[in-house]
Amino acid sequence: MAIRTWSDVSAVAAAVRVRFPQTSWRPVFRGGLGAPGQAPGERLERKCPGGKPVDSLLIGKLAEFLAGLTQVRKEALPSLPPDWPHNERDSKAFLGSFARLATARLRQANWTELGGLFGVLGVPEDSLVRFAERVPSMARRPYSLLHADLRRSKVIIREGGEGEDPSVVCLDWRSATYGDPLYDLASHLVRMRYPEHQQQEVIDAWVKAVQSVRPMAAYSLSKDLPHYLAFVRIQSVYTDVRRAARSLGAELDRTRLAEAVPEIRGTLERAAEPLRLVKVPADGEIERALYRWQAARVVRLGEARPAEVFRWTPDGRLPECPDFRRPEVDSALAQEGEASAKRVFRGTAHLNTVVKVPGFEPQVVVRRMAGEVLRRERGFLSEHAVLKVIEESKAGVRAPRALALGYDSQDCHFTIHTYEGPTAPDQPPNHPVQGLTPNEADQLVEQLAELACIDHSLLDPAEGQADFYGWLSNELVRLVNDLPEASRREACKRGLPGGKRLSEILGRHRVTPRDPVLLHGDLNPWNLVRDGRRGGLTIIDWEMAMIGDPLYDLVRHLHLTPTLPEIRQRMFRGWSETLPERCTKGWEQDWQVYRWIEQVRSAYIDLDRLVTGDALDTPNVQRAVDAYAMTLAAATASLGLSRPRPRPTP
Repeated sequence: MAIRTWSDVSAVAAAVRVRFPQTSWRPVFRGGLGAPGQAPGERLERKCPGGKPVDSLLIGKLAEFLAGLTQVRKEALPSLPPDWPHNERDSKAFLGSFARLATARLRQANWTELGGLFGVLGVPEDSLVRFAERVPSMARRPYSLLHADLRRSKVIIREGGEGEDPSVVCLDWRSATYGDPLYDLASHLVRMRYPEHQQQEVIDAWVKAVQSVRPMAAYSLSKDLPHYLAFVRIQSVYTDVRRAARSLGAELDRTRLAEAVPEIRGTLERAAEPLRLVKVPADGEIERALYRWQAARVVRLGEARPAEVFRWTPDGRLPECPDFRRPEVDSALAQEGEASAKRVFRGTAHLNTVVKVPGFEPQVVVRRMAGEVLRRERGFLSEHAVLKVIEESKAGVRAPRALALGYDSQDCHFTIHTYEGPTAPDQPPNHPVQGLTPNEADQLVEQLAELACIDHSLLDPAEGQADFYGWLSNELVRLVNDLPEASRREACKRGLPGGKRLSEILGRHRVTPRDPVLLHGDLNPWNLVRDGRRGGLTIIDWEMAMIGDPLYDLVRHLHLTPTLPEIRQRMFRGWSETLPERCTKGWEQDWQVYRWIEQVRSAYIDLDRLVTGDALDTPNVQRAVDAYAMTLAAATASLGLSRPRPRPTP
């Protein structure tokens, strides 16, 4: 995946030869592409594999090579792309231009085939551009010719004669570019895979070499080099994952799969911070993602679907759907691995892949647990059972259909639902993250009223809790007691009470008994989808469904969703007028109680996510933790507690 600034790379190599005809590290190229070519000697990667220390004499020669490139005149090089920075000292402009060039090359060379795999791993296609935009102002350094990809596989060592030092030949100019020389150092440091203790030796050698020929090239190195190192590590994610995936060949070889996993995990770990990956996928998750991708690739290359590849076992809790039988499930699983990146969506708990099954309308979504998910709030009803009851009730609740439930050939559980989102392949689901429109608010209230009409005894023979608020309070106390020690300590520092004290405070309140109904349990805006085809809202993700007080669903939605006062009043008015009186009596006095308990719940859960880092890369969690100061203030106020004041500095 060479990132090419010039198409005629041989002209670049020729310019270097003209400037340094006698150099021991002259470039070697083949044909017009500047490919590695043949040269006598031994490749450094064979003589000294990645991770091994490199001889100090060789480090000095490579530093001289990179420094010498700063003396190649721009006039001797081919013309630069028209959108290249005109100010040839603007380091940040170079980073931005190179990021856009690299992203375009990535899309052209890999994204159709590998985009879905990157999506599953949590790596977006535009992460290089995003990173370049986040980098603060950089020092000005004069542009020069850069090799941009000097690694061990592109260095040949020639043993010298008696009394002579070995000489160095550097290969492959396909990635050569023109810009900030500090990028060349960063690229070399990352791709040569020097051991940690040699990093500073390489930097010092480069600084010494470059200051003798172009001192300004090393200006502000300590400030800007970390930015370039992070940028190159992100680049390496794309190249390393691509190389690992391609190494699997055209067969499903589990040994090869297992060998590819450490390489992918390693490159993700090294780039986790600049990629803003809160959590690197575990080995098992990476291997399963690779397996699904490779299985789809085997089918595509062989134009056949081996039965053993997509073998799956039905989960007997969900009967086979008459219009979505085994062949349709086979097709969905076969397409899952090769879905494009724009059809893969990561939520707080699930990895969702949207596919089109021939002969079935609409599109479907294959849902799997997204690695090891820490769920502090418990679910009480099976999602597939809830969706089945809603479907069979014929109630006016817009929810997905549960189509299949089973275990794949790796014994991993999956569910298949109808996809409630745009039909266009490039459009992500549209969630009302800024709040509902008046019409949408009315529709949600109507669906809550329809939920109240469903016979929930089919799901819970006990027909809900007699004291729903008391049960809800006990669940919150249990959650607090079950938090890890680090989260409990942080809660204490911020003035949040422990479980026993919290139980006493929550026990002061009572609410009016209302008839229990089926509740969604988590009506945050990311669980509502705007349907562009039919108009209106569809409610998804029913894993937190429960039987309880109908007022709770509405209040939790208002707590989790930005809502204007007039929309809130509209929803309360419509809700109280639409539902029967047995479901609404006393709501005017009680809704604040549920609001308080949700403020308190958010204070503990969001703090736990900040401490553990769990699910911080998902938008709903990110927004919640960004507003944590306000959440904590509201929670302590609702509990009637004062936040601890910081101790004065002695």
